[in-house]
Amino acid sequence: MKEYEICSPLPGIFYRQPAPDVAVYIEENDVVTPNTVIGLIEVMKQFSEIYAEQDGRLITFKVSNGEAVEPGQVIAIIKTDR
Repeated sequence: MKEYEICSPLPGIFYRQPAPDVAVYIEENDVVTPNTVIGLIEVMKQFSEIYAEQDGRLITFKVSNGEAVEPGQVIAIIKTDR
C-alpha cells in the first residue's frame, strides 16, 4: 500500500461538510474514488470542492473542520493499492 497526500490548492478555510447542519462528505476510513468530494475550501465566500483524486481509503484528516489552510498544506491522507 502507498500513501497519497491531498493538498490544498489555495488558501482559505477548510470545511468537511457542505453546510453547518448537514453531515460531513466523508468519514475517516471510508473508501474513496478520484471523484469523491472530501470537503470544501472557502475563499471570500467562494467555495471550491476538494476531491480525493485517487482510489483508496481516506485514512486521516490533517486539518480540522473550519481550520485555515495554505496552498500546498496537506488536508488528508489516502492509502492506495498502487
